Amino acid sequence: MAKGQRELEALQKQEDKGKIDLYYFDESGFALDPTIPYAWQEPKSVIELPARRYGRINVWGLMNRQNDLHTSRFEQSIHTGVVIACCDAFCRTITKKTVVVVDNASIHRSEEFEDRVPYGKKHGLIIKYLPPYSPEFNLIEILWRRIKYDWLPFSAYACLHAMIEALDDILSHVGSKYQITFA
Repeated sequence: MAKGQRELEALQKQEDKGKIDLYYFDESGFALDPTIPYAWQEPKSVIELPARRYGRINVWGLMNRQNDLHTSRFEQSIHTGVVIACCDAFCRTITKKTVVVVDNASIHRSEEFEDRVPYGKKHGLIIKYLPPYSPEFNLIEILWRRIKYDWLPFSAYACLHAMIEALDDILSHVGSKYQITFA
């Protein structure tokens, strides 16, 4: 773990000097089953959300420490082919050597994904795998947590359409209305 942390710190220093762009990459799911640990309410009032067993939005994203966010939203599962297509699209936007920090999820370690790594490298995209079991090093996890626990309003859980609208609003305003300060 310490070695992985030192490697990330070295990459961040290169980014700070303008030598590379550094992004953190992962997917997350947002379901109509609310992930609300607590809520404030007036005394003797009740806050109710209907229980749902269906309705999920999946988001693929790349984010840097300056809150530059690239995302794609899907109503279906995110599989290796989707990840490859999104990475290929991101490759077309990069202008200098770009390191992307990735966890060890099976879709990121699949043969199909790893076969595509040389294509990204030709376009300046370098994949840097995190040490196993170290999600705390993947800074985009902070974004997913903030969306789920702080930024999604109660109204987003009313129906799938409301969830999509709320997610689209949040994702389109990361860096302006919604900010994360990375220490």
